Amino acid sequence: MMREVRRCSFWRGVLGEFVGMAIFVFLSTGSATKWTPSAFPADVVQIALTFGLSIATLAQCLGHISGAHLNPAVTLALLTGCRVSVWRALAYVGAQMLGAVTASAVLLGVTPNSRNSTLGLNALAEGVTPGQGLGVEIIITFQLALCVFATTDKQRSDLTGSGPLAIGLSVVIGHLMAIGFTGCGMNPARSFGPAAVTGDFTNHWLYWVGPVIGGVAAALLYDFVLTSRPEDLSERLKVLTSGPAEEYDVEAERDSARMEMKPK
Repeated sequence: MMREVRRCSFWRGVLGEFVGMAIFVFLSTGSATKWTPSAFPADVVQIALTFGLSIATLAQCLGHISGAHLNPAVTLALLTGCRVSVWRALAYVGAQMLGAVTASAVLLGVTPNSRNSTLGLNALAEGVTPGQGLGVEIIITFQLALCVFATTDKQRSDLTGSGPLAIGLSVVIGHLMAIGFTGCGMNPARSFGPAAVTGDFTNHWLYWVGPVIGGVAAALLYDFVLTSRPEDLSERLKVLTSGPAEEYDVEAERDSARMEMKPK
């Protein structure tokens, strides 16, 4: 584990998650800012497209650096599927939360006082109970995590088109459905940023519990039920401590190549 942490690529990934989350939260929650009714009221389609296209763009920009998780629920889902190490997952979640708070603070600073809002703070719609909201958050995050696993599955030979765009459209779909119920959290860090800056944590727990349950459930279903992985379980579990030599970890690939070139 310490070997992975000492790599520059590890910290570039952490920085990538911070920068990516900050940009994502600023753009997406900025589109959800509730302006006064007489001036540019927020539109559901506008918000959904901004969230989805932001994720697609940032996934294209940062996928080779950090994997572009940009969501603690996705990171924990990938941890469940033995795709990332425990230490990388913890560092990523910390960077994502810090990026979200930074973005919300900047958004508060650039929003005119006359049109200030809750900074896109998630809240249950009138009449929606916490239990109902929890169910919605589980389902919409489940489909997002399922899309992430399916579009990044290295065993598939039928993948065409853009993976980042597919994931972005999954985010759009979730928002088009869930905005009217919960404001659509789907991403605990995105929910945490506005809550931390405004100090309003009403029903905040469900924006963590729901996405985490949905993400973990999708990981278990896809990796351990729907698809067969050729690796032995013991080999997969090693990833939790040493991390995988993935496409965004160039240094790990170089280390592996050097070991293969050494005379035996």
